[in-house]
Amino acid sequence: MTASPTVPVTVLTGYLGAGKTTLLNRILEIEPNFLSEDDHEHDDAITSVSLKSDAPVRPELFMPWLRKLTTEQGQDILRLKGVLAFPGEDQRYVVQGVHMLLNGDHQRDWKPDEVRTSRLVFIGRNLDAAGLQKGFDACAVRAA
Repeated sequence: MTASPTVPVTVLTGYLGAGKTTLLNRILEIEPNFLSEDDHEHDDAITSVSLKSDAPVRPELFMPWLRKLTTEQGQDILRLKGVLAFPGEDQRYVVQGVHMLLNGDHQRDWKPDEVRTSRLVFIGRNLDAAGLQKGFDACAVRAA
């Protein structure tokens, strides 16, 4: 995952006429109909799974788990997004992804009255909710 606060538009679309490989081109390789304007029929196979942890999430466990998950199941993960509380960190960590492409970085500080809950949402096909929750829970700090 990269730690970039902004993504230059040229990363997404490339330089005009340069023919460079871009994030958009990579997404289109994985999902050729990504930009199509069809009737947007709803696919019953597409579901969402929302995960939550009240305990902080350990980045040294979370990052490898998420990379392995997206490497092995990325074709079925249409979108993922989350806000995570890492132990000892005063800033929220925001992660997002499309298929096997991930991006994450620290964002704003947690507000003084804000509960530091970690949440992660997956949208995709063939999502194993129990397996995802088990993997996410394994990344949390365990009470002593």
